[in-house]
Amino acid sequence: MKQNELRPPMGAKHAKKRLGRGNSSGHGTYSGRGCKGQKARSSGGVRLGFEGGQLPLIKRLARKRGFTNVFKTKYTIVNVGKLAIFPSGTEVTPKELLQAGLIDSTNQPTKILGAGDIQHPLLVKANEFSSSAEKKILAAGGEIKKI
Repeated sequence: MKQNELRPPMGAKHAKKRLGRGNSSGHGTYSGRGCKGQKARSSGGVRLGFEGGQLPLIKRLARKRGFTNVFKTKYTIVNVGKLAIFPSGTEVTPKELLQAGLIDSTNQPTKILGAGDIQHPLLVKANEFSSSAEKKILAAGGEIKKI
């Protein structure tokens, strides 16, 4: 096949609608514009979003403020209280948290937050820890390690 032999598929190309070429063409007299009115005039019509003088939807809605930081790191969070399901002395990693059903996936970094209490020592490995979570884990005799 050569470049000059390439053709668009059947039905992809349409003939231009020829307006104002007599009534027998089907597009004569008013040329598909109906009768008189704003939309029948040349360059007639309304701007995008115009609602006939009614306050447009774009002005009726509350205005968005600020911005969204696209570089923000989103963490999968686990509270210290949820770590109590692991036996004493266990090494808790994101993989262990996934198997226990405390997180949905290991695609995002894991952060341990300080809600709840823990009574027994654990070696907790995660990407981030809140200061209160660090204190609670260390107070229970455990260790923390940032991955």
